[in-house]
Amino acid sequence: MKIEQRKSLKKYNTFGIEVFAREYIEISSESILKEALQVYKDKTLFILSGGSNMLLTKDIEATILHLTLKGIETEELSDEYVCVTANAGENWHEFVQYCIQQGYSGLENLSLIPGNVGSAPIQNIGAYGVELKDTMINCEAFEIATGEKYTFSNEDCKFGYRDSIFKNVVKGKYVISKVSFRLRKKNHVLNTSYGAIEAALSAQNIQDPTIKDVADAVIQIRKSKLPDPSEIGNSGSFFKNPVVSKSQYLNLLDRFPEIPSYTIDEDHIKIPAGWLIEQAGFKGKRWGDAGVHNKQALVLVNYGNATGQEILNVSREIQKEITEKFNINLETEVNII
Repeated sequence: MKIEQRKSLKKYNTFGIEVFAREYIEISSESILKEALQVYKDKTLFILSGGSNMLLTKDIEATILHLTLKGIETEELSDEYVCVTANAGENWHEFVQYCIQQGYSGLENLSLIPGNVGSAPIQNIGAYGVELKDTMINCEAFEIATGEKYTFSNEDCKFGYRDSIFKNVVKGKYVISKVSFRLRKKNHVLNTSYGAIEAALSAQNIQDPTIKDVADAVIQIRKSKLPDPSEIGNSGSFFKNPVVSKSQYLNLLDRFPEIPSYTIDEDHIKIPAGWLIEQAGFKGKRWGDAGVHNKQALVLVNYGNATGQEILNVSREIQKEITEKFNINLETEVNII
């Protein structure tokens, strides 16, 4: 177990924020993880995965365990389904592409989402009508206090919209080491209901899409709207799409007839946060090196040397304006640290 002092985290967070960790340990195996949890059982730990869903606003005065565990295993479940298990350090998009290459469906709509497999259940990542909870069987996690390994079923995780038990009830108490998914080997049921996917497939005259066709459409859409973190620092969607009551939606519709929406159920409507932010005039706006992306208002960006606090200030200004203009409270999707 190698321990590094005052380690720069700039290349370990997709915003590219320059902050430092008091201590840093790379966790490349479960044995190293168990050793670290034993040695540091009475210390403050910070668990780092792909660094894609967080905004670092200060140095980390704790020991960072950076999960880089690799490996993918497959187990036949039936003639139609397969269980694919990936270790926490696997890059999420590369894992999705691996499944597609094997002919397994279920994750194709989640292509190009930044981050690693281990952090995916925490956020219940989702895109284009699909969420992680739709295919996840279970995940294995080590309890930080005891070093004991537990298995959390799909039901145990209490998944919600960009939410799970790991973001609230047991936040900071477990380290996810691997995640298992139930994917289809045949009789694929593809979700192309989102208009953007339908339009992308139609533009290529694809009427009977394959798994790869859907994934390629999603990748094309995301690349056209979302900046590559390797080129410009960002963490994807910074805010959650707000869900409002039907009565509140109808009031908004009177004031803004062009407001886009998605029906959740008979009493609740989801409104795109990006549209709200754009209507408030923030799209493409910049404050030094912190700003709002010029193609997707839902994405806050670091143009080079912005601090986490500067980006946080931008987010708070946006929240304040959206509350005043629409009477909607925007919640952050990223973790503010």
